[in-house]
Amino acid sequence: MPSSTTSLAAEAAVTLRGIRRTFGDVVAIDDLHLEIGTGEFFTMLGPSGSGKTTTLRVIAGFERPDAGTVELMGEDVTRTAPSERDVNTVFQDYALFPHMTVLENVEYGLRVKGVARAKRRPRAQEVLERVRLPHVASRRPIQLSGGQRQRVALARAIVNSPSVLLLDEPLGALDLKLRQEMQVFLKALQRDLGITFVYVTHDQEEALSMSDRVAVFNEGRVEQIAAPQELYEHPQTEFVAGFVGVSNVLERAGRRFTIRPEKIVMNGVGGEPGVVQDVQYAGAVTRYVVQLDSGERLVVVRQNLEASSVKPDARVSLHWKPEHTYEIDKEGT
Repeated sequence: MPSSTTSLAAEAAVTLRGIRRTFGDVVAIDDLHLEIGTGEFFTMLGPSGSGKTTTLRVIAGFERPDAGTVELMGEDVTRTAPSERDVNTVFQDYALFPHMTVLENVEYGLRVKGVARAKRRPRAQEVLERVRLPHVASRRPIQLSGGQRQRVALARAIVNSPSVLLLDEPLGALDLKLRQEMQVFLKALQRDLGITFVYVTHDQEEALSMSDRVAVFNEGRVEQIAAPQELYEHPQTEFVAGFVGVSNVLERAGRRFTIRPEKIVMNGVGGEPGVVQDVQYAGAVTRYVVQLDSGERLVVVRQNLEASSVKPDARVSLHWKPEHTYEIDKEGT
């Protein structure tokens, strides 16, 4: 089991010990151990079916594990009902009540807890201010944009000041520009609130740009947990190297290494010879697919500082620094 570089046992907001969850013959989570620190922005990243959403639902209490324990702030809540856990969840589809106004939606959690209207209304208005939506309090959800509805869902989730906020691909329904704006907003909100965020996504860039640490899931197990830069620069397995960004895998003397495309210099001195097979223009950068004479096929990325004169079928030489390669474990053991 990959471990974090930092021990969080003394200040863990969420602790999972030996979690296993199956659905018939399908093993969704297998012997999962995880610690998430108090006040941390922690992201669970992985492809569909890797176990990340099931793990989130186990933390929330929507799924009961077949084995293992769930602790919140040091308390065993494995068999505690979702409504009795100090967590709230934000879903991709917002789950707002269409017949209620925005203010009534935000107040809802306080109303369920029996907070008097005189106290819950100013609290709800304060939270709407925090998510920059005080002017839409009297509107219905259908009258809002996708980004506004997502912020209302956030406001409703944080109005009770939960210890842990669970976010299940909350930006998945938004267009690219709005997603990027909401990423900045969410990270700033998390820093401001100091609440532990546990975030699920399959978007690698989203995970790297927002998180304090990222856990990469694959087939019900965690392949690696690390800070974004460590995860990207030093992947421990071939799966992580290939899933988190684009990576080239090299084999030299029976050992396997990974190197990122942007670390390779094309036409560098003392490099390895090859032929450009494909050139892909992508705006800020151009990607080159190069077949080395040794038989390996590498992707090289260059910034478009000037027009490129390198065309398909051109002979080139590739060079990289030894410190930019990182040895990986193919099997992830």
